[in-house]
Amino acid sequence: MIQNKVKKIFGDIEITKDLIFLLIIGGLYSLSIALSNTFVNVYIWKQTEDFFQIAIYNLTVVIFQPLTFILAGKMAKKVDRMIVFRIGIIFLAVFYVTVLITGTNANRFLILLGAILGIGYGFYWLAFNVLTFEITEPETRDFFNGFLGVLNSVGGMIGPLLAGVIISRLTGFIGYTIIFIISLGLFALATFLSFFMSKRPAEGNYYFIKILHERKRNKNWRLVTNASFFQGIREGLFAFVINIYVYIATGSEMALGTFAFVNSFVSFITYYFASRYIKLQYRNRAMLIGGIILFSSVFLIIIKVTYPLLLIYSAMIAFAYPIVLVPFNSTSYDIIGKSWKARELRIEYIVVNELFLNGGRVCSILLFLIAVSHLAVKLVLPYLLLILGSGYLFIYVFIRHINVKEIHS
Repeated sequence: MIQNKVKKIFGDIEITKDLIFLLIIGGLYSLSIALSNTFVNVYIWKQTEDFFQIAIYNLTVVIFQPLTFILAGKMAKKVDRMIVFRIGIIFLAVFYVTVLITGTNANRFLILLGAILGIGYGFYWLAFNVLTFEITEPETRDFFNGFLGVLNSVGGMIGPLLAGVIISRLTGFIGYTIIFIISLGLFALATFLSFFMSKRPAEGNYYFIKILHERKRNKNWRLVTNASFFQGIREGLFAFVINIYVYIATGSEMALGTFAFVNSFVSFITYYFASRYIKLQYRNRAMLIGGIILFSSVFLIIIKVTYPLLLIYSAMIAFAYPIVLVPFNSTSYDIIGKSWKARELRIEYIVVNELFLNGGRVCSILLFLIAVSHLAVKLVLPYLLLILGSGYLFIYVFIRHINVKEIHS
């Protein structure tokens, strides 16, 4: 039986039972997503061979996700936040059930699939972010973000490699069916474990618009949301194009699994060291270095796409992402914690931040759709990757203006 307080092996920080379960559920989520979502875009590509349709599917996801965030935020003020958390997990499970039902006709239901996944993401991440804010403290946030990154990386190593083996050894779409069923089971287990966490009763009114307007008064809050927007600018296009690149270059799901394994292995090591050694005074420097590496990595894949270069690219971004995200996520939570009525309105702060993050993703994909509607994909895609690939550099551009001493006084 897990005690209410346990001593962590990782350093000398005290953590709670809820923090442990949140990490475990986050790890199960990551394993499920790594197992299946790595291949969903390829699954659709094999049915359509059309970048435009894949972009429509991904655009639907990132439109429904922020809309759901607004609704989920309001619900979190009316009902137990653990219920909101479970709704998200259930919708993610429904997504895989729908994929299994539609099967080889999934390409006919791309907007439906994207909507279900976006709703699942919205409920899940709203609740997960709120729980992270409530369960962690400033002195445990770097550890939590870093250790969650380690779990994400472990799932990212196991999932895609296992899925690649299963899909490659079975004919047709049988392998895809098996991995979608496994993902469904993992989400069922995550739902079960959520019942071991403490209840989080709802309280207060929902002041979403007020926190949106708070950007005008609170400079630090405005800078964080601006940085989140540019984070989304890179993520929108890169979330689906790179996996398709790998599949086109190799024609093999096993190669895609290996690509993801390399990414997660390097990420696993980097997250471990990032969580231990990127202290408060080094956060800005880390975000700058990580942003430069991420931007530089794009040059590997815009001239000629080959599998060896893609593997090098995979290792580079896996090294860079933790260096940016561990300090950026910690800084974001710290700023929210010091903002106006943060304790009562933390849900609204998280919803607004997610709106800007997904707003960046929407803009990124819309720009891609507009471009490929007028020009050939092969012609325009390298330029888009170069332009949008600079998004993480802007995280440093905005965050460097934040007074770190002010938010930790």
